[in-house]
Amino acid sequence: MGSIVKRQDSKGKVSYQAKVRIKGFSTKTATFSRITDAKRWEQQTEAAMKEGRYFQAEKNAKIIFSEVIDKYVEEVLVLKPKSYKDQLQQLNYWKEKLGSYKLTEISSSLIAEHKNLLARGKTPRGIRSKATVNRYLAVLSHVFTVSVKEWEYCKENPVSNVSRFKEGRGRARYLSDEERERLLVACRGSENEYLYIIVVLALSTGARRNEIVSLKWDQVDLDREAITLYETKNGEIRVLPIQGHAKSLIEDLARFSNSRDGYLFPSKIIDAPVDITKSWRTALKTTGIADFRFHDLRHSAASYLAMNGASLNDIAEILGHKTLAMVKRYAHLSESHTKGVISHMNKMIFES
Repeated sequence: MGSIVKRQDSKGKVSYQAKVRIKGFSTKTATFSRITDAKRWEQQTEAAMKEGRYFQAEKNAKIIFSEVIDKYVEEVLVLKPKSYKDQLQQLNYWKEKLGSYKLTEISSSLIAEHKNLLARGKTPRGIRSKATVNRYLAVLSHVFTVSVKEWEYCKENPVSNVSRFKEGRGRARYLSDEERERLLVACRGSENEYLYIIVVLALSTGARRNEIVSLKWDQVDLDREAITLYETKNGEIRVLPIQGHAKSLIEDLARFSNSRDGYLFPSKIIDAPVDITKSWRTALKTTGIADFRFHDLRHSAASYLAMNGASLNDIAEILGHKTLAMVKRYAHLSESHTKGVISHMNKMIFES
């Protein structure tokens, strides 16, 4: 039988003591600040004792959450090199805030409380976006999923009951024709010899910064007019067509390159890709282009594709998106193309 007793100390602080008595077992008690947590513990403990699972559950109840995060980093996160850095930062946040709790003490309400703190908290870059907070919840949820399914540390994932923030359509900042010309002129005159071609590749292929900067010569096939990306954000191989000005620039680079074995854009100091951070910021400052990031070159490429008649399916394939959800932000830019398709269809079925 289980029972819950409400208690109040001399300072008025309320707590709830849950107690479970079952024949053949010693009495088990636990105290909680929330009655919902007390009820949950009482029900789970009583069920585990009756089903013979209590002693394993009692052992798991001693696990500190910081230990779970450490185990996740060592066994799971290490297998995700692309997201390792960002997710390690997120996990360190959860370790700092929840690491001292026992695994069984972490409830949906506690996580929801920290979700809201995350959303209000300031960082050096400003307030975290709703999408960023959702990413923090996603990695925490996976920690619990692995704890439930693979390690059998707990029976449920408390994050699954925490609502996510509704995310907007996403940023779609792109360069106007005049801004693009100014930026290209600034990049061409940069002290960094690779900045101009890197920006041209971003605008002409829609590839991400890291995908371009880390390119190696064995990924480039000038005869096929293609660059093959073997490691992409979604884990799939993607081929980038290179034509026109971008191809000419790579041909010139190949002609004067000292080595065709390493990076297209090598650092002069170490065996690594060139760092364009400083030169990119200088180019933006020189042109006076505001509210613009390197990733917005990808948005610019997608926007130009839409304005030149590419369908959302075309854009999704070129950018490497698995669904159309991420490219719907460009739908309004392809309005003229949509009108053309409808006009052609009407002529075919009504005027033939």
